[in-house]
Amino acid sequence: MAIAAAIIASAPLSAAPSGPASIAEHQRQCAGKDGWSDPAPPVRIFANVYDVGSCGITVLLITGSTGHILIDAATVQAVPSIIANIERLGLRPTDVKYLLTTHEHVDHVGGLHAIQQRTGATLIASAAARPMLESGTPASDDPQRGTIPDFAGARVGRIVKDGETVALGSLHLTAHLTPGHSPGGTSWSWTACAGKSCRRIVHADSLSAVSADDYRFADHPAYVARLRATIAKVATLRCDLLITPHPASSNLYDRLAGKAPLIDSKACATYAATARQNLGQRLTREAAAIKRR
Repeated sequence: MAIAAAIIASAPLSAAPSGPASIAEHQRQCAGKDGWSDPAPPVRIFANVYDVGSCGITVLLITGSTGHILIDAATVQAVPSIIANIERLGLRPTDVKYLLTTHEHVDHVGGLHAIQQRTGATLIASAAARPMLESGTPASDDPQRGTIPDFAGARVGRIVKDGETVALGSLHLTAHLTPGHSPGGTSWSWTACAGKSCRRIVHADSLSAVSADDYRFADHPAYVARLRATIAKVATLRCDLLITPHPASSNLYDRLAGKAPLIDSKACATYAATARQNLGQRLTREAAAIKRR
């Protein structure tokens, strides 16, 4: 009887989940939550591409036979759940070899330093993004400077140019420099295959014209021109499957749940068209405010 009691006492109350979560589990855990650091279970997006981020921030894990690539790291508060998600997929965090980024704001890269310490991975970024990623301070010409908190900087080990490929074994991701939402914004494209079904994936950076309260885009025509050029560039990217840093911006979870098409060859063009319209509306509001004075 004593032996039986010891066995019962030592048995786990419930087995820890393993493997990617169903979208139903993800939606249950994230119901009413879309914060930067709200823990979410990992979900498979397509083939070897997983979202291991928080309820409100996409953190992409792209797995390969010789190592894995992580795009973004959410906040430092989200890092424990990101690491737990990687381990839930049966993978070792130290097998993450490269860290990539979309843009240098705390909600997307605040956890980079901690992730880099845990994995030992090399951070790859554009020359424009490097100063902010290493200092942890938004650029002086960032429209959101003053409203975006600083973060712990991470060491950049390699600079990537526009159109350059980052290769890790069979993984080949192409960098597209897309400044505008931030000065160092970068989008990524690659092809992933599930058996004979292959999809062109684009992880497009944020294109929204948001700023600090005292910032007017109309006062910065060169910056507006840069954002317009980026929007036009994203519109031309060939993509079957669009992913964005904020999953809500591309309706990712509803698409994974089958409430909207996951695959759409016009997704990048539609995403860009919405951004173009929003920028125009922002400039119109600014012009109207000036006239009222």
